[in-house]
Amino acid sequence: MYRAPGQEAARPGLIRVGTRGSRLAIAQTTTVSEAIAAATGCDVALVTITTHGDVSRESLSQLGGTGVFVSALREALLAGECDLAVHSLKDLPTGPCPGIRLGAIPERADARDALCARDGLSLSELPAGANVGTGSPRRAAQLRAARPDLAVHDLRGNVDTRLGRVGGDLDAVVLAAAGLDRSGLADAITERFPLATVPTAPGQGALAIEARESDRGVAHLEAALAALDDAEARA
Repeated sequence: MYRAPGQEAARPGLIRVGTRGSRLAIAQTTTVSEAIAAATGCDVALVTITTHGDVSRESLSQLGGTGVFVSALREALLAGECDLAVHSLKDLPTGPCPGIRLGAIPERADARDALCARDGLSLSELPAGANVGTGSPRRAAQLRAARPDLAVHDLRGNVDTRLGRVGGDLDAVVLAAAGLDRSGLADAITERFPLATVPTAPGQGALAIEARESDRGVAHLEAALAALDDAEARA
């Protein structure tokens, strides 16, 4: 049985899954948790963790980018506040983390970036000097390479906040297609960029499930990870 987010004490038969509290994080962790419950028969509960990236208003490049959405979840995992932690794979630092292992990478969703523009416009159809928002230096560079005339603005906030600026002070925003799909916001997409011309962050579209090294061999957790892991996505 899956239960909505809350604080749960450890007990036999319960798997606690740590997640950020954003709409997107809850949506993707709920899907993971339902799969765990179906595979193991265990009760599964979400534990929401606030990360530095969620509360800071600095740009991601100033925050240091990779890892700002990860550290608090890892600390909660190591402290025993949750039994597994769900991340977007592209948020994970590439180096090892003592005491934590990458237990599973579920089937990967759409890896592309997506344009969400007013009036259904594509990138080529945006007017000269159009205002486009993104929190990613990579996306900003790609936008300027494709359309040097665009005014590219730094963008923070959750998916709903970013989309809410389209048609206001921004003509368009660029977001990960997978996040929009998982949040039920695919209708906001006006163009999905081809990977051949707009390559995205390593691991974009995939989730990462982390577990404690000390729990290696715990039967119900190993069953959960085995049910989630997709060999192609991991490769």
